[in-house]
Amino acid sequence: MSDAAQPIAADVRAAAEAVKAALDRHLEAVERRAEGAADGDDAVYAAFDELAAAGETYDELLYEVYDEVTPFEIPGSDSMPAYAGPDVPSALTVLIRRDYQIVEPHRLLSQARRVTELDPESADEIDGSTAGSSVHAALGVLFGEYEADEIATRHREFGLEEGDSTLWVAAGEELSEPGEWLAAPFEQADPEQVICRFDVSSVFDEDELEAEPEGNEGGAPPNARVPD
Repeated sequence: MSDAAQPIAADVRAAAEAVKAALDRHLEAVERRAEGAADGDDAVYAAFDELAAAGETYDELLYEVYDEVTPFEIPGSDSMPAYAGPDVPSALTVLIRRDYQIVEPHRLLSQARRVTELDPESADEIDGSTAGSSVHAALGVLFGEYEADEIATRHREFGLEEGDSTLWVAAGEELSEPGEWLAAPFEQADPEQVICRFDVSSVFDEDELEAEPEGNEGGAPPNARVPD
């Protein structure tokens, strides 16, 4: 048996408290950025990293002490190749995909009309007369007016239903030149450069309903992946 101290229930509780504190710091950083804080982006990134690390520690201790896992699971190692990027990356690329089903077009059109009525300039590049009658125009207005994260948070207001989503954080040696990849923004995505990824899908819930878990052998969750 290892001479190292084995984790106990108190360690799990302390890790849970650390996750709660990290969640609060992350939300505070997001709110400060929304209010226009000069260091907003840097603070959010730092809080994100702290939250990810706190969650990973909690998950590992929870499994080791109680043989339980969190609902934030990491895909199996066969879903992504081993990380082959730099140990200390000097640049990052964040790739995000979110799928939506348009389930209530009338909500989408209504929101677009409201935006163009309150802010006529939002329809400068789109025929304002069609913003409330054309789904294509309405989508252009809404995605031009709101940040993608806000649409994700308020998707039901826009008549959308969430599908799968994924976020990849990939390492790089240096920042790309302005405009360099705009013609094909996702063409150079390299799974071996991915530092971490976070997936959301109803398939995880379906898997849980179909079979009881036998335990998490890797001690890591299936809907977020941090390479070794």
